[in-house]
Amino acid sequence: MLGRVRTAMAQLVGGLGPAPGAQPPRDSPAPPPVPPGPSACRGPPAGGGFSRPAFLQLTSEELQRADDHAGRVVQSPRESRRRLPWSTGYAEVINAGKSQHNEDQACCEVVVVDRRCSPRCNPVPKECTGEAEGGRKDLCFHYWGLFDGHAGSGAAVMASKLLHLHICDQLRDLVDILQDSSPPPLCLPSDSRALPAERNRAPLAHADAELPNDALPRFHLEKAVSHESLVIGAIENAFKRMDEQIERERTTRLVAGGCCALAVVYLLGKVYVANAGDSRAIIIRNGEIIPMSREFTPETERQRLQFLGVLRPELLGNEFTHLEFPRRIQHKELGKKMLYRDQNMNGWAYKRIEEDDLKFPLIYGEGKKARVMATIGVTRGLGDHDLKVYNSNIHIKPFLSCVPEVRVYDLTQYEHCPDDVLVLGTDGLWDVTNDREVADVVTEVLMGYEPNDPCRYTVAAYELVVRSRGVLKERGWRLANDKLGSGDDISVFVIPLGGPGNYT
Repeated sequence: MLGRVRTAMAQLVGGLGPAPGAQPPRDSPAPPPVPPGPSACRGPPAGGGFSRPAFLQLTSEELQRADDHAGRVVQSPRESRRRLPWSTGYAEVINAGKSQHNEDQACCEVVVVDRRCSPRCNPVPKECTGEAEGGRKDLCFHYWGLFDGHAGSGAAVMASKLLHLHICDQLRDLVDILQDSSPPPLCLPSDSRALPAERNRAPLAHADAELPNDALPRFHLEKAVSHESLVIGAIENAFKRMDEQIERERTTRLVAGGCCALAVVYLLGKVYVANAGDSRAIIIRNGEIIPMSREFTPETERQRLQFLGVLRPELLGNEFTHLEFPRRIQHKELGKKMLYRDQNMNGWAYKRIEEDDLKFPLIYGEGKKARVMATIGVTRGLGDHDLKVYNSNIHIKPFLSCVPEVRVYDLTQYEHCPDDVLVLGTDGLWDVTNDREVADVVTEVLMGYEPNDPCRYTVAAYELVVRSRGVLKERGWRLANDKLGSGDDISVFVIPLGGPGNYT
């Protein structure tokens, strides 16, 4: 077992490349430009191989430069090309040789949601909130996504093209409900075109309707459900549907590995930030930093992982123990007392070492070196359906969750200035910079531009990537303080919180 672990750790340090055949040659043409205007909620398109975000509209020469590990040229949308919604800023750079290609992916879309009852999808309207049949308004959302791939770029590419469509599909039942101020119905009628007032009447049996209120059985008590929680549930289900599609089609689409996913949905005045992995998001508002996500790693989710190991010990394959110890236990320490903690403990206590405690810990390592089953350093994301412990038949996927944590920020509760932004970044950014350093860089850049200059947010994203990448010196990529720069792929969105149309 120890030999397997050493080999697996060596592979992780060296970086894992994509599966053979998953990428086209380096001189493949640039991805086609994305047409302006919102996207219709149509069926998922056919999958493709390795690519860069379509909104970058890279030429073949630019694509080759973006794929150069030595030069690590930062890529961002050109001013002469289509501007992203909300004048969003974006920048990215490839890793320093960790993997064959940049395994990060990004997406930025405006998506129109049609109703489930429609026989076919509505054509894309000219305006985001066009009128539908019967005078009812269409629903649309703005969407940003970052996908940090590992062990290949296939899952990240697929999720970047399809996750927003799954979110769209989950929202189709809610088009009228979310635009109606009355409480959501507990059960949708068979005719979803019924009026909101009719939908909100709880269906009771004829006999029940004749009973006085105090005689109704307790199962008629209703729990209050907010519109906000419906959107959260739609996003959570969309992540699950995306993960299921990756599992079904991973062979036909050549989907290798998995990816962390960080998605932002702006809908009806609220920003929903959904995170599954170790990418992160923060809001910078009037100098204040508001975390909008947290990292999901073996350390932050230790108790969930241990609890699953207790409930289903067969998943440990008789090779691992769910208990955590400060270090590996040696055979000569059998019978001695050592510090440990289990799924119910935040602190540490002593226990007498038994034979089973000599197994390799389910969670081992500290900080960025912590791993689940000595294999993977993130505990939530999409894909990884074929991931196993090295040289064994022990699957790791059961311990990895595809369900995101969703945090909500209400834009209507505050008056935002042009310098208030939402920053999204993959772990290549956060590994070498903290929240305050990111906020200081963004503030410094924005102060150098006029508030109505839409390019200021792209410059801010560009500067964040450049500073976290560092400068190439004899001892590798170095930051301004001469510490080691990020050798990982780095992708950053800087989104102004003024909303659509305010600063464009």
